Amino acid sequence: MATNKSNVTLTGLARRFVEDGLLDEATAKDAFLQASQNRIPLITYLVQNNLADSRGLAFSAAMEFGVSVLDLGAFLPEMLPEKIVDEKLVRKHNALPLYKRGNRLFIAVSDPTNIQALDEIKFNTGLSTDAVLVDDAKLRESIDKYLESQDTTMGDLDDADLEGVETEGGDGEDDGAVSATEVDDAPIVKYVNKMLLDAIRGGASDIHFEPYEKIYRVRYRTDGMLKEMSRPSIKLAPKISARVKIMAQLDISERRVPQDGRIKMKLSKTKAIDFRVNTLPTLWGEKIVLRILDPSQAKMGIDALGYEEDQKQLYLDALKQPQGMILVTGPTGSGKTVSLYTGLNILNTAEINISTAEDPAEINLEGINQVNVNTKVGLGFAEALRAFLRQDPDVIMVGEIRDLETANIAIKAAQTGHMVLSTLHTNSAAETLTRMMNMGVPAFNIATSVSLIIAQRLGRRLCAACKEPLKVPTEILLEEGFTQEQIDTGFTLYRPKGCDKCNGGYKGRVGIYEVVKITDELANMIMEEASSIQIAKQAQAQGFRNLRQSALRKVIEGVTSLEEANRVTKD
Repeated sequence: MATNKSNVTLTGLARRFVEDGLLDEATAKDAFLQASQNRIPLITYLVQNNLADSRGLAFSAAMEFGVSVLDLGAFLPEMLPEKIVDEKLVRKHNALPLYKRGNRLFIAVSDPTNIQALDEIKFNTGLSTDAVLVDDAKLRESIDKYLESQDTTMGDLDDADLEGVETEGGDGEDDGAVSATEVDDAPIVKYVNKMLLDAIRGGASDIHFEPYEKIYRVRYRTDGMLKEMSRPSIKLAPKISARVKIMAQLDISERRVPQDGRIKMKLSKTKAIDFRVNTLPTLWGEKIVLRILDPSQAKMGIDALGYEEDQKQLYLDALKQPQGMILVTGPTGSGKTVSLYTGLNILNTAEINISTAEDPAEINLEGINQVNVNTKVGLGFAEALRAFLRQDPDVIMVGEIRDLETANIAIKAAQTGHMVLSTLHTNSAAETLTRMMNMGVPAFNIATSVSLIIAQRLGRRLCAACKEPLKVPTEILLEEGFTQEQIDTGFTLYRPKGCDKCNGGYKGRVGIYEVVKITDELANMIMEEASSIQIAKQAQAQGFRNLRQSALRKVIEGVTSLEEANRVTKD
């Protein structure tokens, strides 16, 4: 049953607004009734219906309750606390979280009588809530900007940061849920470009775009560790995926099978970064991973990679040989490609013909003939190698030896006057040799072709600005693998602390290597088909350090921590 406004007695704010001349009594009574029926604050109803000036209402309410009015113009969206109050509550109560001090959350409201808002937010967040009075019109404007910033993580985009950035991509048409217009939507384009630029600036190696049922997140892998960087709205997932796929010249209408592509981002006339792109259909959409490929990594020089002096010399001596095979082994992401390309860069002169077969080529180097293998059209590693041998080669690089056919051709090339570089996925130098035997390669061929094996890992470098000394008992040091001689000589162990210049106490990565030259003794053991354990013992007896010993050297030198050495190497 409707209430007659003649029966309404004005009290509180409504009465104050009439006394201050902001409303006449009839308008105030009608507004009070309508706001009550619509279950919205009186001030919000007055501003939405242009019945009074929002600034005047704010100051009148401030006088009524004896509080001051805060200017929301002093608060930028990025200054406000992220994801602390659910979007539905912010919209429902027209209430904006401003800042948090200890266990108290300060909420901007335009109606100080809106106790329900404070109570619901308090229940939802578990924090005590305090109201801060603001202008209703500015409040709604700030809420829109805040939620847009939270949903898309585009609120802090700076156009100046993106000037001069160009990406090479293909045109695509989508017959699915995302239109070409939406894909070329300026905020989406800016957002994806910013994610790529931020990853480059932060020294990330990979970017993960990951859809889930209720969230969409973006993670960077920096110094070997993944860290969440952004949570755009799940509604933007199809648009972001389609945008990345168009940049990588992929089919945006195909979402059922994985796809591979490449993006070239031109940062300036002289600087460009490549991204290797892979899409994967998951339960809630396409996960996209971008590997950042920086050609400058191959030109850092061998001294920057972390080889000990004797290990570096073994590598350089092997590269000077006119023939033979150099094998680099380690898990995915251990820096094998950079090690190989550093060697190729040393060999890359006008007098030498270098050809590579990769899946796909990760680092572009002028002067090297690079081939992407494509099994769909019958161009595998073996086919590419056969073609190389008819191209008058001096140096051949095979991305990976995966099968017996590829191994046999690579060994034949190494035995007939060519330098061959390649990778395998094994855990140590000794296991690389036995892996090739298990493939079916004759032991004699392995012993006469392989000249050097490099097993490697990447460990995080301690931040020079904040690392702090750590005391460890001698018994623990001996258990960890340090020798009594090393302990007697004396050294200082360091641990990560963390500062504004690093990521949790670490900054950058360093290579940890096991470099084994195939000596006559090791060659004899290979031909006798010795086990990997026997070969490893012989290698150590001849002075070749294993991965664990090399990692402990980095700990002694203060380059990394014992904790990090334990993470990347095992006895």
